[in-house]
Amino acid sequence: AGMWINAFILCVLGIGWVKKKTLNSNEKILLLLGCSRFCSLCFSWAYSFLSFIYPNYLYVHPVLQLAVFFQAFFNYSNLWFSACLCVFYCIKIANFSNRFFIYLKVKIDRIVPWLFLGSGILALAIGIIAYDIADKPHCNNRNSTGQGNFGSANIKMDEHFFPSFFLTGFGYAVSFMAVIFAALFLLFSLWRHQRKMQTNSMKDLSMEAHIRAMKSILSFLVMYSINFVCLVLKMVYVTKKRSYMTFLIVVFEYSFPGLHSLILIFSNPKLEKALLKISP
Repeated sequence: AGMWINAFILCVLGIGWVKKKTLNSNEKILLLLGCSRFCSLCFSWAYSFLSFIYPNYLYVHPVLQLAVFFQAFFNYSNLWFSACLCVFYCIKIANFSNRFFIYLKVKIDRIVPWLFLGSGILALAIGIIAYDIADKPHCNNRNSTGQGNFGSANIKMDEHFFPSFFLTGFGYAVSFMAVIFAALFLLFSLWRHQRKMQTNSMKDLSMEAHIRAMKSILSFLVMYSINFVCLVLKMVYVTKKRSYMTFLIVVFEYSFPGLHSLILIFSNPKLEKALLKISP
């Protein structure tokens, strides 16, 4: 379902891009976010299929390493594009009199491509590191199994899980902090704006924009927190094979991109209108 939801975002925004020959900054972020999530889910399901149907094929160098590289690249692209979307909402909608904030609000459309470039470079760097981490236990396993030491090979594989989890935790922490600060600034701006509008019984467009953005950011914050808990639980249960808890964690991790993308669809009038048109 997650792949279909993100494919829907790609199709709607892609068709709009072809027709109008242009996209605004919000749509650009949603397009790249949908693309990264779609690719991430495709690689995740492909990896799961290979590990279940052809488990021995993963030990052929460099199949596992490339799978880890692409999965890490698209996962971190997903995380940081989501953080970019939250920061974009904060800068675009929040109202502050600070000069630096006003400068960011004026230049935000020019800053967005640089955010894309920075997110892509960081995701690529972490993907390369993840490839190197996955390559080390593969070499150790070849040496160990060649000597008949299968037990030591499994121990070395487990030892190499923890650097990858530390790397994942770092990526989560950086993007998570960006989302938290964006939510706090937007919430404070909403509170100030609401105080100014107390004498007016009608909701203005700025108030509605604040509320719509807060729904998107807070929903992402809640799901992001749950996903981080799943990461910690996976560190606990990763060495326990055939664990039901591990299965539930993986199911939620696969559901997270689809659920949040569905929330983004209903937070975007253009995507919501397109969804209602095709729904029975």
